[in-house]
Amino acid sequence: MKFLLGAFLIGHALVHASYLSPAPPPTADGPEWPFEMARSWFVTWAGLDPALVRTLGTAMVLATIALLIGAGLSTLGWLVPSEWWMSLVVGGAVASALTLAVFFHPWIALGLVIDAALLWAALGAGWTPATASP
Repeated sequence: MKFLLGAFLIGHALVHASYLSPAPPPTADGPEWPFEMARSWFVTWAGLDPALVRTLGTAMVLATIALLIGAGLSTLGWLVPSEWWMSLVVGGAVASALTLAVFFHPWIALGLVIDAALLWAALGAGWTPATASP
């Protein structure tokens, strides 16, 4: 169980790296790239400079990746103390949810569900790697 959750947390973190990679070339009948910071509803709504939003978005994505990878490593008992687990999961899930909300695309709605489940596991159910069976 610990290995699966640790790998899942790291995988969830790495999906966010898609915001930092260039979009693949569009095709005539292909879908639009969902990980685009320039099309943020927040930019349009607040009238913000897209370059500023991209800079802030990049910081949010990097924080999300660092926190969730840290949570995954903590879950696995590798390099990161298990005592940090709850703070890393909560911080990572909140950073992820904020990123996904600001740069929302319907395809990434599952990420918000994942973040809610992580928050519930950590805060609502009180789950920690220490409470899991070996």
